[in-house]
Amino acid sequence: MNSVIVLILGFVVAFLGYRVYARYIDAKVVKSDPKRATPAKMYMDGVEFMPTNKNVLFGYQFKSIAGAAPIIGPIIAIQWGWLPALIWILAGAFFIGWVQDYSSAVIAMRNEGASFGGLSHKLISSRARIILLSFIYFYLLLIAGAFGNVVVSTATGLKAAPMAWLFLTIGGILAGQMIYKWRKDIILTTIVTVVIALAGIWLGTVAPSDKVLGVDIASSRPIWAVVAFVFCYFAAVLPIWRFALPINYVASYIVFLGLFFGIIGILVLRPDFTLPATTSFSIAIGPIWPIMFVTIACGAISGWHSIVSSSGTARQLENELDARPVAGGVMFVEMLLAIFALIIAGTLYASPADYGAAIKAGPGAVFAAGVSKFLGALGMPADIGRSYGSVMMIVLAITIMQLVVRFMRVATSELLSDIHPVFRNAHVGTFIASILGIILVLTGWWQYLWVLFGGANQLMASLALMLITAWLMSEGKSYAWTLYPMIFMFITTVAALLFTSYGLLQKVFAGGVKGEAFVGNLLMGVVGFFLVICALILGYEGIMAFKRLRTLKAEGAPAKA
Repeated sequence: MNSVIVLILGFVVAFLGYRVYARYIDAKVVKSDPKRATPAKMYMDGVEFMPTNKNVLFGYQFKSIAGAAPIIGPIIAIQWGWLPALIWILAGAFFIGWVQDYSSAVIAMRNEGASFGGLSHKLISSRARIILLSFIYFYLLLIAGAFGNVVVSTATGLKAAPMAWLFLTIGGILAGQMIYKWRKDIILTTIVTVVIALAGIWLGTVAPSDKVLGVDIASSRPIWAVVAFVFCYFAAVLPIWRFALPINYVASYIVFLGLFFGIIGILVLRPDFTLPATTSFSIAIGPIWPIMFVTIACGAISGWHSIVSSSGTARQLENELDARPVAGGVMFVEMLLAIFALIIAGTLYASPADYGAAIKAGPGAVFAAGVSKFLGALGMPADIGRSYGSVMMIVLAITIMQLVVRFMRVATSELLSDIHPVFRNAHVGTFIASILGIILVLTGWWQYLWVLFGGANQLMASLALMLITAWLMSEGKSYAWTLYPMIFMFITTVAALLFTSYGLLQKVFAGGVKGEAFVGNLLMGVVGFFLVICALILGYEGIMAFKRLRTLKAEGAPAKA
């Protein structure tokens, strides 16, 4: 199949999903009301709650949900064939992805900006709150360690990346100052700050970190790990408008531009898929169901999106009508990013053997080579194109990391503040999260847990949909559009975690691994089964809540959990 046809399919699904399906749900089921005051306006504190222009918030939302996963997942999943991966990206985004992102923002917005911890207590049970918060904290720690490794590895491996990172930070901080303090025009602000960020990418190729800082410093993983989490520390403790929001907004244009010109390059070259449409049901990674459905997360459906939409975006929406374009619309843009990555993997290599040799260098290297090829069709030199693709990876990772640490700080407060008031302090929660993240990155322990991330991430999505379904029931609204996706995701992710955990423990007890690998596989296996137990308890609590809400509705009583 030709890549242009795949692109057209992506745009058609995005149009129908956003303009037809999402518009109907927003108008007829949720009934967004532009006159209803949002939490951003009711509780504006300039720290967590901040009314934000939907155009700025669109960029923030995109860069907050689009990490490296929409690139890595499709490039790995193409081993089952490009057709199953494409079908899941399109169907997942249309039926589940935007549904979760949009409704997570709506449920928090309609409940005064409450986090999932507070919502689970209100809608499900007090026990569900503790279990869900514990799960979320562990899940966020996985992301911090894994994406921290992406940032550190890229900063030490690609010498142009640190300069691009520095200029992105400068541009982002300036954007916050221009928008919220100097009240400058948003178009002028965007042009100035994005040019600064792009200049950093070019300057990185001229003045790489090993020449600027010295070889020993530039190649030091500990130094870059500390730098990364110091960056995240500021993002977690400073007001949202000062650091995290504007940096993610400016960073979104780095990705938008790469995606836009990459798509133009595809239209110019019009390459055909050279890898097989399908291979076999089961490959070395595992069977296509359930493993492919957790390998491709962002781009189809991701639990991380629900946390961003509920704990971040919902507290910045200045109008209920903005929820659909910001939370729902952005998901379809991320779907196109996943399709772009799939096209790169499927058309770049002449045979599965060539792909197999290339993937050994990592999905990031595959993506950078693809970006270089398609931007090269527009006249960009190959080395700058490859550098741009790699910088996209570090931008995707670091902008996710800063929000992860911010949300871990909030989760720490919700989990431990009853034990001691000190845990309510933003600096304490942020410091704990940063230290744990640094330990995971520098020891390499994250890699033993990362194999569980796909299942944990999609399980988070099913739990978010469970909360949303309970809220819709309590409000007397139609809920089939969230209930059925929840059931599918719950069964799929529990199956994936069981498959992964069983395989890991089987290696341990068969004596096939020793030393650090023995400890790592044992740890992963135990944690995987622990997540399954948590999921089953939360599933039971959810079923009981559903029955209670349906009974109240049948009796005509107010549907309150």
